[in-house]
Amino acid sequence: MEDILRSPLSHRLEDNQKQLSQLLGKSTDLIIKELQLDPCTQIAVIYIDGLVDTQVLHNSILFSLQEGCAPELLRDLDAGQKFELLQKRILIAGDLSVTDDLRQFVYQLMSGNVMVLVDGIPSALRIGLPGWDDRNVSEPSSQSVVRGPMEAFTENMRTNTSLIRRKIKDSHLWLETFQIGKVTQTSVSIMYLTNLASPDLVLEVKRRLDQIDTDSILESGYIEEFIQDKTATPFPTIYNSDRPDTIAAGILEGKVAILVDGTPFVLLVPCFFVSFFQSAEDYYQRSDIATLLRFVRFLSFFITMLAPSFYVAVTTYHQEMIPTSLVISLAAQRESVPVPAFVEALLMELTYEILREAGVRIPKNIGQAISIVGTLVIGQAAVAAGFISSAMVIIVSITAISSFVIPESGMAIAARMIRFVFIVLAGFIGLYGILFGVFLIVLHLASLRSFGMPYMSPLAPYESKDLKDSIFRIPWPLLKTRPANLKVQNLNRQDTSKGKEPIYEPNKK
Repeated sequence: MEDILRSPLSHRLEDNQKQLSQLLGKSTDLIIKELQLDPCTQIAVIYIDGLVDTQVLHNSILFSLQEGCAPELLRDLDAGQKFELLQKRILIAGDLSVTDDLRQFVYQLMSGNVMVLVDGIPSALRIGLPGWDDRNVSEPSSQSVVRGPMEAFTENMRTNTSLIRRKIKDSHLWLETFQIGKVTQTSVSIMYLTNLASPDLVLEVKRRLDQIDTDSILESGYIEEFIQDKTATPFPTIYNSDRPDTIAAGILEGKVAILVDGTPFVLLVPCFFVSFFQSAEDYYQRSDIATLLRFVRFLSFFITMLAPSFYVAVTTYHQEMIPTSLVISLAAQRESVPVPAFVEALLMELTYEILREAGVRIPKNIGQAISIVGTLVIGQAAVAAGFISSAMVIIVSITAISSFVIPESGMAIAARMIRFVFIVLAGFIGLYGILFGVFLIVLHLASLRSFGMPYMSPLAPYESKDLKDSIFRIPWPLLKTRPANLKVQNLNRQDTSKGKEPIYEPNKK
């Protein structure tokens, strides 16, 4: 099979059809329509049913071949001249090119193109007529906002690139495409502003993509794991989003977007720890509101990660830290609970994860009912039966709600995973275990890199100028420069020159 793919196209139409039959077998969606261009020349129109726009094919391409080939035009021409006439005068198509390689012929055929072979010519005409069914542009499902654009990426890469180009109408926005996956031949594209993004960053992205050696790429998650700096970490080091405005904003900061055909999630590199607590809505609201919401998200992250373990540590080892009245109340609640707080917390958190996963996997029409049953009925019944305490239900509920405040699901999942480690540490040595765990997490975060750049920037290494859009979000008129840690070619976001003439002066006569 590989030997056939390495061979060029034959000048005989019959030989090309035999090679195609050997490669694709008896595939019923392979359509080969033979036409007689003139009494001496036979052609074949080849396409995959379901991948091309058959209406345009019949009304434009086949009509041009049958009605546009006047006998007097072809009477005294050889095969090469007829092929050139087809390409330049007869076929009505905007996206048309020539290929003479069999491997490229098969790839273009499988990509939704119509291939035209002419007997006597060892080349084929490729006509771009993709026509498969696509999902329409809809609202974002993973990163919804109250104020802002209500459009999301789809599974069609060309639709996704157009959504970004609608927001960045600049000639410096470059798009480069690669085919990755020896079997799937998935189109993977990078988008960046060539006058803004660091050339070293662009070269590094291309290098890591070129090093991918695999059979298949079905989603951007495949690419993410292949190109990330470190795999042994629960924290995401590559940002992903289904929002065009978020990706466009990242490109305007000097980052590189990676688009994968067949998925609505676009990757953005490099990324930093604080990026996962920023929402697109932060830039559509006033700066004071956006800053407050960012503080809430950071607080929710720590609650998600530490609340159950802190409860276990205090109730087990450090009761003296709790007010007397609250200690008495907690002791009364735990009097009938048969297991220690450490085991109780692990069981409750595991139960919550099971209910959460069930709510995601089961059909949507009954998912809401299952979540209500799991949270209300089972929880209340467990408290009434004395298996768990009411305080533990409150702690687990607050922890669960806090995890949904984090805008990016990857960071929320990381906090949920680390939560179990902290519960174990708190169950063995109390608050000392929590402090030890926090110390290890901080060291681990400080050691991470995203495409060679410090993951904790601008906090570590500390960069005071970049704090204006990290934990805080200062007003837009003051956001005059881009983040310095990205090493972009142009730091100025706004024109800060003085003494410019006003464009419009209403009181001037």
